[in-house]
Amino acid sequence: MATAATQARNPLALLRQLEWRVRHAVENILSGQYRSAFRGRGIEFDQVVRYEFGDDVRDIDWNVTARLGEPYRKKFVEEREVTLLLVLEDSPTLNFGSGELSKREALLELAGLVMLLGAVNGDRVGFVHALPEGPVYREPVRGRGAILHAAASLMGRPAPSPASAVPQIPWRFVARAAPKHSVLLWLGDFPPRTEPEGWAVIRRRYQTMGFRVDDPWERQLPSEGQIAAFDPSSGRLVTLEGGQADQSAHAEWRARREASWEALFPDPLSRLVASTADDRFDVLVRFFLARMRSGGIRGQW
Repeated sequence: MATAATQARNPLALLRQLEWRVRHAVENILSGQYRSAFRGRGIEFDQVVRYEFGDDVRDIDWNVTARLGEPYRKKFVEEREVTLLLVLEDSPTLNFGSGELSKREALLELAGLVMLLGAVNGDRVGFVHALPEGPVYREPVRGRGAILHAAASLMGRPAPSPASAVPQIPWRFVARAAPKHSVLLWLGDFPPRTEPEGWAVIRRRYQTMGFRVDDPWERQLPSEGQIAAFDPSSGRLVTLEGGQADQSAHAEWRARREASWEALFPDPLSRLVASTADDRFDVLVRFFLARMRSGGIRGQW
């Protein structure tokens, strides 16, 4: 389980320690092309121009084409500003950790890194923190100081009790919480689940991404004899024996979880899975580099 030292970390001090790594990545690794990690095509309408071979057929303006008798397409330009809206689903199951960090601590660190990345690039950043007692909303803001303190408030909130109910994400509110074409980043534990009501509308309105953190035990059960562990989803101690029954149940759960995860985020470049044993910053940089090389997210326009 997570140690007292890691639980007691000051979130603002941690963010300041991470900030230099983010700035280094933006200046030397992402090389000023950070926005291409979010969009492969412009999203602000500019004008209608004659269609030429090689242009994207999805941009054809069929009304103008029919009127003029030859193909014309819509031309788009990039918006100057990206708005990042984080939705953190703070489930009691995130309290689990078989090593030094709980899944919640690692996930919050990922959230803080993304918010720092937005701050360094002059974006607007806000969040919806879904808690058992109700959601907390921070309107998207710009500026290093404002974003840094917003991230610290998110990371510094105490973990929900293991006995707490599963938080409810206010999806109707989320659908109006940021401008159209904003980047929606959903962070959570993502157990096997059905698609939330209105998710199709959310995906059309925003660019959606999902971030998840796994504990090593979730990827492979320990096999060295009997191990007692606290299960935050049931609120009780369980004994893992590593036998065939445990392994089969675990494999079945993992299969259902991955199927649900991939249904929510069909594009592999829209979903990130890190481990509590990983360096979250390195995982995040690799994720954005992969998106940049692909020209941004695919199939959402």
